[in-house]
Amino acid sequence: MKRILALGFILSLTFACSQPKTESDKAIIFQKNLNKEFANEKSSPLPKDAIKSFKELDFFPVNEQYIIEAELIPTPDEKPFEMQTTTARKPIYIKYGEVHFTLNGKKQKLDVFQDISIREKEEFKKHLFLPFTDLTSGLTTYGGGRYLDLEIPSDNVLVLNFNMAYNPYCVYNPKFSCPIPPEQNFIDAEINAGIKDYKYE
Repeated sequence: MKRILALGFILSLTFACSQPKTESDKAIIFQKNLNKEFANEKSSPLPKDAIKSFKELDFFPVNEQYIIEAELIPTPDEKPFEMQTTTARKPIYIKYGEVHFTLNGKKQKLDVFQDISIREKEEFKKHLFLPFTDLTSGLTTYGGGRYLDLEIPSDNVLVLNFNMAYNPYCVYNPKFSCPIPPEQNFIDAEINAGIKDYKYE
């Protein structure tokens, strides 16, 4: 819940504090706000000793190649299920639909979800959760995958801005319980965009 609320706050800052003209601008602002969150003792997921030495998160350069228009196909007959996490906690999600897109000439399909516990809240009723892994997972990015927060569009076109991909909080602090991307959400390509892995030294 804390992860969703924190990222929701960052997204609100992205739009409230400025008016990004492009998806690239939106990604730059998102990354700056994420760094601000991590540097702030009140909002950072980092342990206290790590906050003191924190400078900034490591991102790939913003790349328009990883801003992709996908087709969203709703799947309205899905049933709620328990999503696996890094702990014994099993939050209840429901599959909202499938996103279909092409990257580097390869067709890809991913599932997007809604968190049952928050979707009735006005600020999250359009929220979609996209956890994924790709060919960078375990190399330049966290092996357990990354997340994208999306919003239900007014039509069937969903923009996947992978420059805004972020790590689960458990990467930074083991006290957090983080959803594990399901097997079907593997992208058969290198997503050299968004956040890289984190190593606390």
